[in-house]
Amino acid sequence: MIRFAVRLSLAGGREAAARLVIIAAAVALGVGMLLTTLAGMNAVGAQNQRYGWLNSAAAPASSDASVDPMWWLIREDYYHGDSIGRVDVAATGPDSPVPPGIPRLPGPGEYYVSPALGELLRSTPAAELADRFPGHGIGTIGRAALPSPDSLLILIGRVPGELEQLGAQQVTQIMTTSPSDCSHGCFIGINGSGMTLVLSVVAAALLFPVLIFIGTATRLAATRREQRFAAMRLIGATPRQISVISAVESTVAAAAGMAAGFGLFFAFRPGLAAIPFAGEPFFAADLSLTVMDVLAIALGIPLGAVVASWLALRRVQISPLGVSRRVTPKPPRAWRVIPLVAGLAELSYFIGRRPETTNGQITAYLSGFLLILIGLVLAGPWLTMIGARVLAGRASRPAALIAGRRLADNPQAGFRSVSGLIVALFITSVATGTITTYVANRGEPRTDSVAATSLAKNFWPEDGPAPTADQIPAGLTAIPGVRSVTVVHRNPDPDGWHGLVTCAELDRLAVFGNCPAGAEVAAVPSDLIGMRAVDLTNDTYAWDAAAIAPVEVDRQPILSVVVNTTSRSAFEQVRTMLINAFPLGRFPASVGEWEANSARQMVQFQQLANVVMLASLPIAGCSLAVSVAGGLSDRKRPFSMLRLTGVQLRTLRRVVGLETVVPLLTVAAVAIGMGFLAAHLFLRAQLDYTLLAPKPSFYLMVAAGLAVSLGIVASTLPLLRRLTGPETARND
Repeated sequence: MIRFAVRLSLAGGREAAARLVIIAAAVALGVGMLLTTLAGMNAVGAQNQRYGWLNSAAAPASSDASVDPMWWLIREDYYHGDSIGRVDVAATGPDSPVPPGIPRLPGPGEYYVSPALGELLRSTPAAELADRFPGHGIGTIGRAALPSPDSLLILIGRVPGELEQLGAQQVTQIMTTSPSDCSHGCFIGINGSGMTLVLSVVAAALLFPVLIFIGTATRLAATRREQRFAAMRLIGATPRQISVISAVESTVAAAAGMAAGFGLFFAFRPGLAAIPFAGEPFFAADLSLTVMDVLAIALGIPLGAVVASWLALRRVQISPLGVSRRVTPKPPRAWRVIPLVAGLAELSYFIGRRPETTNGQITAYLSGFLLILIGLVLAGPWLTMIGARVLAGRASRPAALIAGRRLADNPQAGFRSVSGLIVALFITSVATGTITTYVANRGEPRTDSVAATSLAKNFWPEDGPAPTADQIPAGLTAIPGVRSVTVVHRNPDPDGWHGLVTCAELDRLAVFGNCPAGAEVAAVPSDLIGMRAVDLTNDTYAWDAAAIAPVEVDRQPILSVVVNTTSRSAFEQVRTMLINAFPLGRFPASVGEWEANSARQMVQFQQLANVVMLASLPIAGCSLAVSVAGGLSDRKRPFSMLRLTGVQLRTLRRVVGLETVVPLLTVAAVAIGMGFLAAHLFLRAQLDYTLLAPKPSFYLMVAAGLAVSLGIVASTLPLLRRLTGPETARND
């Protein structure tokens, strides 16, 4: 029986071959996406493991008493907005611990650099970058210590006394625990659980339309197959034999698709590794699969295909005459919109009632989003039925009437082929609306904004005594491209901003805000930017007046030095000079760099959302095309009879077009609208922001994806002429 089933699958004519190819292609897409997701999760774990050694300050004391302590100080530096991890170390003996990726600790005046930073040092003027690092390079940090091929890391050897004065601490072992598993003090690395959740959502959004595609492909020529199997039952085939034939057909297609899916994954793995899912690209080897991953896919996909084939043919298994008893399914009821309304109500409830804890916020918002998504999937057939009835009621042409009546008769079938779009477009719309609004309010300022062109070096009390005015490098003003050098003094009033600047100085600077009328001294933040960065640095911002005389300002300790520049070269030279002059504490940076760090991850999530949408729309188009082709095959005799009665071919094409276009556009509009509404409610509840319109690129991508989907559907319409010829009208 198995041999007969294989022969029937492979030699069953063009119809069977087309069905086999389409199912295999759908399975290949699903397997490729599933493998990519699993490998991506594994890659996040591998990358996070290599971040571990950078958290050695949090490592517990070694149990080996013979280990010599090592002085350790890690700080973040920047160059052109890119983060540089700087680790200063000093050995106290021959048995000090050695970080991974290097053969020995660097001595005073020596350093190791990552390959990416080494290339940057060779191509950049020394005054902009290399002069910050004392000594000379003695080697390259190996892959074992690099989270990413693009990681910018430097390990500098120092004298123990120097690092002790800079606030370093002693460690006796290198941290080997992943930041995801570290209980406290591990601030460097990836939130592995959060990234796994994001990738899981992306995988679900991608796999859902693929599963719909597979399900649609298995229904291709379903009527003919059911009739064929029913005929076998009538001549004596048992239900078990029918199940075996169906299972073999599905398993052959699933096995071919699974093999192609593995091939797709390994072919595209190098390109996928370059995508910065977690903030930085991966090494290609990070995108690996465990034995359990491979076994789960290799066994689960064929098993799923067998189960799907069994469910599809359960009517034939019950009775060989079951396929002839076709009745109109019950129409969907309005109760299906209840979860949708409940989800919207839940998000609305939390406006002004934001939960205090992070777990409470996740529970509140995620449950609301899930309710809306479930509601959209459940309400889809009901909305399709309402739209079809409106179309039929307002129809003035036969094509619209026939299409409307058919959709209203079986809205579940009309909605099924486009339901994969619901998840993709809803998630994409929520992500786009939320991220666009967040980045607009808290993103990287304009490159010409003072928040991006100025940088500040702060002198906080915990960093030691503040410098005097004569310790500020005089060479700052001599750097070409430096617009101004401003000294901010400490405000003795604990209730206002930490800094003080005279109003005369603010008027001279012109770009750091101004004083209220009548004031002589302003209370300002240490970087002269403060919360103005939230609205992308409004240069007309008015600071609060400070209750102190102008002559008293210079007598207060210095809080910070703020330097404004006109070029990136000057900006980096200023940073280098300030780092060398004041090596204690946090290195100078701009507000723009701080804001860019928080916005960069959001932008990458937006790119993932775009991938979901751009991949899902063509897949939905393929599902529609297969559904159209299957519907034409199942209805070729009624359509042929209509043509014999005088109905023109273009009328039938309009019928088929309306049956596919109406659900597609309706689902797209409802999913995007609900996504934006959910994003608006979330933003109001969590951040008190009002949803901003997405950029035109979002609408262009949606339009392009829909156009591709409709183009794929249109490619099936030429089948109508061949399938509805006069010879088809005869009785079988």
